[in-house]
Amino acid sequence: MLQVTDVMLQFGGRKLFEDVNLKFTEGNCYGIIGANGAGKSTFLKILSGALEPTKGSVTKGKTERLSVLNQNQNAFDDCTVMRTVLLGHKKLVEIMDEKDAIYMKEDFSDADGIRAGELENEFAELGGWEAEASAASLLNELGFGDEYHDKLMGELDGKQKVKVLLAQALFGNPDILILDEPTNNLDAKTTMWLERFLMDFKNILIIVSHNRHFLNKVCTHICDVDYGKINMYVGNYDFWYETNQLLARQAKEANKKAEVRAKELQDFIAKFSANASKAKQATARKKELEKLKLEDIKPSMRKYPYINFDFTQELGREILTVENLTKKGFFENVSFTVQKDEKIAFVGPRSIDISMLFEVIMGNEEADSGTVTWGKTVTTSYVPQDFDSFFDGVNKSLVEWLDQYSNDHTETYLRGWLGRMLFSGDEAKKKACVLSGGEKVRCMMARAMLMGGNFLVLDEPTNHLDLEAITSLNKGMINYKGCILFTSHDQELVETVANRIIEIDKTKTFDKLTTYDEYLEMK
Repeated sequence: MLQVTDVMLQFGGRKLFEDVNLKFTEGNCYGIIGANGAGKSTFLKILSGALEPTKGSVTKGKTERLSVLNQNQNAFDDCTVMRTVLLGHKKLVEIMDEKDAIYMKEDFSDADGIRAGELENEFAELGGWEAEASAASLLNELGFGDEYHDKLMGELDGKQKVKVLLAQALFGNPDILILDEPTNNLDAKTTMWLERFLMDFKNILIIVSHNRHFLNKVCTHICDVDYGKINMYVGNYDFWYETNQLLARQAKEANKKAEVRAKELQDFIAKFSANASKAKQATARKKELEKLKLEDIKPSMRKYPYINFDFTQELGREILTVENLTKKGFFENVSFTVQKDEKIAFVGPRSIDISMLFEVIMGNEEADSGTVTWGKTVTTSYVPQDFDSFFDGVNKSLVEWLDQYSNDHTETYLRGWLGRMLFSGDEAKKKACVLSGGEKVRCMMARAMLMGGNFLVLDEPTNHLDLEAITSLNKGMINYKGCILFTSHDQELVETVANRIIEIDKTKTFDKLTTYDEYLEMK
């Protein structure tokens, strides 16, 4: 068990959160959610002991081992891959090293023999004899065959290091496992493997993630970091979100009878309780959900941006034709034709190839060969993955920045668009050059909506966004009536938006009208 008692964290005059009282118990997975800057990752540091709270305490059982996903990819460059994984259990490695050092001594004494015997007992109790086999099994499942095990971490690329550090965190069946954005930089196959692994994990699991599909698969509880408080709710992310939306709607309809509102919530809870995602905890969760009452769940105070891509000019018959497009070093002989109502997700092992393909299609980069032909009725709205050039060195307010892309130059009109993206009041006077990554993306979304294109091209649009903005973007893309080309690491977004999948691996290797889940099954 992990117990949080009266925890407060304060930086200077700012309280990040206070009066936090939570209990994390065995067999459950807790998803930590909250807006950017709310303190999710900071809270994980407090739980792991890496950061002391200003007030309060975090306690765990004396014999319980806690494991954390290391965020520093280069921390183990001088270690072999095998040793890096074993270091997930530091006590075990310390015993191994001391034991080996004793056996290497030339003047082996009686005292050394006694100490070696003590270490051997501890080693066996901690599962030391099975440790390397267990680590090797984890590595093999993550795609690292025996030939990688003795390689130095410094010889691996960034994506390989991420997988090894993940194996390190999972190694040795820790009593408490803390993962901060574990699916970042993971391919779809590895993410699915991790989902299955964590769904079978029997101890305490605490996760921060912007991946809604992942949270829905593995979480049994949601901890909402909201306005300085952290509240825990039973259920996965979708249950938390839909319940809060329901309660928000009910709050606006206060004239309705309380019994009607309660009945609606009860029906909603019953639906989710029959749909628990983690089979081993399904019965317990169902009982918890059935006991919930209206007053047990408070609607979130966080605001969601309003994303709605609209246009006035309808698409004609000819939309986009790409023929034998080649850009050396990225892709070659790529051909496809876009039809009306198609929302095409591009996938592949190298996101840089897809980004370059989008840049060529949009005319920002020149192809080495091939053609891109747009229909005469097409108007585009493009959000590139690298958008810093739109903001760097721009000493304009957000109102002035957005004005560059508008036919209506009245301040009230422009403020309305910024308000949709949660830039209200004085925030609209911010300088474009000082925005955070998430704020820049929201500005790019306001620009895209204002331009009113009937054809969207979106390159990793969820990067830097919090869960609220990602959810709003997801709905906006689902409701959009034009065509879309996009790529995203957000599995939920791809699954719910795309009706056609194109895979680019140097050339086009897959192209079919299908959902993302069906594509994964085929692959």
